[in-house]
Amino acid sequence: MNFRHFIVKYRLPVAALLIVLGFLIGFKVTWWVAWIPLLVAIVMIAAYFLIGPMTLIQGYIESGDMEGAAKLMEQVKYPNLLYKPIRSSYYMLQANLSTMGDDLDKAESQLKKSLETGLPEAEYQGTAYLQLGAIAMRKGNTKEAVENLKKALSSGLPDKDSEATCYIQLSSISIQRRDFRNAKVYFAKAKACKPTNEQVVEQMKEMGKYMARIPG
Repeated sequence: MNFRHFIVKYRLPVAALLIVLGFLIGFKVTWWVAWIPLLVAIVMIAAYFLIGPMTLIQGYIESGDMEGAAKLMEQVKYPNLLYKPIRSSYYMLQANLSTMGDDLDKAESQLKKSLETGLPEAEYQGTAYLQLGAIAMRKGNTKEAVENLKKALSSGLPDKDSEATCYIQLSSISIQRRDFRNAKVYFAKAKACKPTNEQVVEQMKEMGKYMARIPG
């Protein structure tokens, strides 16, 4: 554990020690110096409630340590006190972890909380709606899935792979409804995105085989 990790993880105990140190210096030496540890303690307490461990979590996710990320997330005891953009990211990350754990109801609830909080950029909002659409599809609610997927497209998505995924899902729903005309339209839009992600490309190939069998 490096110094930064230590400080973030133990902000409150360290802040408590700094407060004690500040008062000791104040009473035994001078208050002209005592304000320094007291100020640092106040900043650390504010950071604990307003930011939490969120600055460290991204590193865990990028390294694939989802268990470590989940443990850090558990340290957030009062998510409603998090600074608004941090809070929306917190709920998004919680939703991703819940989806990985196949807890779709919890993931759906957390994504909605993230949207209600207000995501900092439109593309993040689009990503949240894309995830809600995918969850609705897995739960068999195609009407809600279509609504969320269309909201994802109108909000904007971060990359062409995400956009292609959205169109593929809309095409798949159209096929389920036997709306082959729209299925082909959405599939053509997915192809136009020219995705590069291997999983998305594979989905395109499989859907392309099915499209070839559709008459007209």
